[in-house]
Order: sequence, then C-alpha cells, then structure tokens
Amino acid sequence: MSQVLFKNCKITAIKTIVPKDFINIDDEIEFFENSEKKLNRTKKIIGYGTRHVVGTNTTSLDLCYEAAKQLLDELNIKKNEIDAMLFLSQGRDYSMPTSANILHGLLDLSEDCAVMDLSQGCSGYVYGLWNSFALIQSGSAKKLLLLTGDTLSKVSFQENRLVAPIFGDSGSATLIEYTEKEIPSFFDLGSKGKQWDKITAPAGGSRIPVDEKIASKIVKDEYGNPWKLNQIIMSGIDVFNFTMEYVPKTINNVLNFADKNKDEISLFLLHQANKQIVENIAIKLGIPLHKVPTNTFSKYGNNACNSIGVHISNNFHEIKGDILLCGYGVGMSWATAIINADNIKNLGISIYSDTKSTQTTEELKEYWYNRFITKGE
Repeated sequence: MSQVLFKNCKITAIKTIVPKDFINIDDEIEFFENSEKKLNRTKKIIGYGTRHVVGTNTTSLDLCYEAAKQLLDELNIKKNEIDAMLFLSQGRDYSMPTSANILHGLLDLSEDCAVMDLSQGCSGYVYGLWNSFALIQSGSAKKLLLLTGDTLSKVSFQENRLVAPIFGDSGSATLIEYTEKEIPSFFDLGSKGKQWDKITAPAGGSRIPVDEKIASKIVKDEYGNPWKLNQIIMSGIDVFNFTMEYVPKTINNVLNFADKNKDEISLFLLHQANKQIVENIAIKLGIPLHKVPTNTFSKYGNNACNSIGVHISNNFHEIKGDILLCGYGVGMSWATAIINADNIKNLGISIYSDTKSTQTTEELKEYWYNRFITKGE
C-alpha cells in the first residue's frame, strides 16, 4: 500500500477532446437478437448509451495534442512556462521514440521542458496525478502538463459484445502547478500483479510479436464472442470480483488517511467501468447514488486511462470542495485520491476536428521506406 500527502500542488485546469464519430447502442439492436426488450434491459443494468470512437488514422496522441493546444491557447499560457509534460496512454504511435517527445515538438515547448511517457490502464489518470504532484512537490517542476488518452476502440471487435460496447476514445490535458498555499491532496495506490492476465492484449509487445497468424486467427468462447490475441481479452467475472474486493478498500483507506468521512466528499468520481460496477461499489460503501454518477459511461463509454479525465469534465457543474477520484482495472491496479476542486477551471469537452492532413498507414510505410531504403536494394 502506497499512501502519500501532497501539500503544494493544485490542478489549475482541464480540457477534454472526444472524436466526432460515435456509436449509439440503439443502432446495435442486431446484437440483442433484434429485441428491444433485451436491449433496454441491458441499457438499464449496464448503462450502455453512446461511445465516441476514432477513425483509422487518429491516435491518442492526436486527441491529447488537440486538448493541450486548446488548453494553452484558452488560458493564454506561454509555452516556455511549461517545464514538464507527462503523456499517459496504453498506445504509442511508434515503438520509439516516446509519444511525449513527439508531442513536445508538436506543441513547440521549451527545450528545457522534461517529458516522458507513462503507461497505465484504467487507474491511469490518478496514477498520472500522483506522478505529476510528486514532481511538483519535489521542486522538479513548477508548471506541468499531464496528457491522458486512450483509443481502445482500435483493439476491440465490434462482434465481441463483452468488450466492444464498453470502450470509447478520448484525450485530456490537465494543467498542474505549484502553489504556496497549502492545499492537501491524499493518495492511496496499489496493485495485485498476480492477476495481471485478467485484462490483457497478449500479442503486440516483445513477448508475442504480431505475425500473420495472430492477426488473422479468431477463436470464439462458449458465448460466441470472437477473440484475437492482439486485441483486448478480459475475464469479466474475475474483474468484477477484483473490483468489489479492492475498490471499497482503497476508498476507505484514503478516507481514513485524510481523516475524512464520506459526508465531507462532495462527489465520488469513480472509473466508468460500467453503471452496474460503479453502483455496486457505491451500495457496498453506503454512499448515496447521486454522489457517485455513472452518466459519463452512458454518454462516452469506458475511456480506460482517461476515464476520470472525461468524468471530471462531464460532471464539473456538480464539483465543489473535496472530491474523491478512483481508478481501477488493468494490471490489476488501483489509484485513489482526495483533492480540492474549488479552483479548477473546466475548459469543457470539445469535438476533435480532424482537419489536419493525417497520413494513412500505407502512406507512412512508403515515407519511411523511401527515406531510409535505397531504391533497388
């Protein structure tokens, strides 16, 4: 168990970007045997609604770049004021270099600005805050950009109804600064790594590189859901049991660490796994459901590492005083924080306007072949 108190860090502003295209669960009635009754029952229990999804050539880097650019422009922040930037995602544009270095160039940040990638799943936003606050509190940075984004729709079968209806895509930029005024923030983090294989995409890394067989082979489970090794594989029952055991614990841990009771928290912003999971956590902890919203899942889906980033932006009208943030999932990991939200500026949720020239995968292949490979070899 890792618990830490930060005193001189504040979130100044947050901006979220979602793709313009979205899928409405009502348009997928074919997957519910064309039965409105079954569809409506599932919507009521799980909370399915709409989920925004990227196009073929858009990545989490693109969404985060747009979020950061708009945040810097709207706040009129000079780029040389940013002295650190963290990019947190489960998807890089390239094996090397890091996406943070690419974003550094695109945003035209100072050469003195330190940047790095972080990789984490559904607990990612709070893990990103923890890393950011640690850098600020240590004096390593005064003004930091935390960029969080995922595009898991790219690694989800539409026909796989355990996975596809869940995941939406988004990117957020959060500005974090040093403050002389003491603003206590409390964190509780942990991991049950022995269960890492309960949510995974086995192929695609160094252990199991993707080849033609892996890219093409499809297997089906007992319910007819199709799976590929380079896409998300999830054991739903194990994930649910993990969540019910560890999420209430971490929430109680951070409340005790902060010496606060549940009534002192204005809003509990939990990772939007789905409506059923979030409401079961609230019931187990005895928290009124109106203080534990699930509306973000119904509107934007499960946004993985940026789930809480979207959740903050979507529910900002109700945020005041101390709020509790809790992410949990891939790893299996959890991260919970109590922060004061009184002075955060919400710059809203905007639609990603893909007006820039984005090269297709085939065009990118040709570019790199022509750049480094001599013709005729």
